[in-house]
Amino acid sequence: DERLQGDELYDWERVTQLLAQQAPWWTPGSASGYHALTQGYLIGEVVRRITGQSLGRFFAEQIAGPLNADFFIGVPDSEFHRIGNLIPPPDGAVLGQGAVKDSIPYRTYSSPRTSALDSHTDGWRRAEIPAANGHSNARAVAKIHSALANGGRVGDVQLLSPEICRSVMQTRIEGMDLVFGGPMAFGLGFGLHPVKADRRNLCFWGGWGGSRAIIDQDNALSFAYVMNKMADGLLGDARGDQLARATFMSLAAVSQ
Repeated sequence: DERLQGDELYDWERVTQLLAQQAPWWTPGSASGYHALTQGYLIGEVVRRITGQSLGRFFAEQIAGPLNADFFIGVPDSEFHRIGNLIPPPDGAVLGQGAVKDSIPYRTYSSPRTSALDSHTDGWRRAEIPAANGHSNARAVAKIHSALANGGRVGDVQLLSPEICRSVMQTRIEGMDLVFGGPMAFGLGFGLHPVKADRRNLCFWGGWGGSRAIIDQDNALSFAYVMNKMADGLLGDARGDQLARATFMSLAAVSQ
């Protein structure tokens, strides 16, 4: 309930302290609510307390490094020159700017009020905001997610057990999401098809502006689309969806 201001988002101790003292906005387990920014801090603080490492350092040493994946949570200054600036979406640069004042979506997106233009700053790039400021490309995103599509293994590297990978697809909660305002179903950290009859061993997620990732365990396939020219919307857009459809149409044609 206490509002973050400006670059307080870059202060890990400040954010996690506020999360620790925050009372739930609804009965836990009764509904879902998209953690636009806080998911990364919640998971990252668990990682920090267990390993003594920040999530960015843990990710670099345990995942990105072994896979040789070009992905940073907290970018070194030496890599700044490789970053393409985000171009804000047509509906404006501020996240959630159309939300009704004092509603759950408004409270979610306004602490702090986040702009796509924040990503142009050195402070944003250096900070670890795991749910929002990973810097990468589609190849690396797909490579990392391919572990979940292939029983936890990428090449010679075993990141997860097959059992953990299968558990990602198990429905944890479904119904009207109180932040998105529409029907959602969630597995372990990823979205599932909102229609139960259409669910299979496939999960997804997307991002503000158009990014999209899909993990298909039945076909041992991972798909990723990222961009720097943002579109409207929070969970992907038509550009990535069209490429995903073409991918699965090609897969179906080969399988016939």
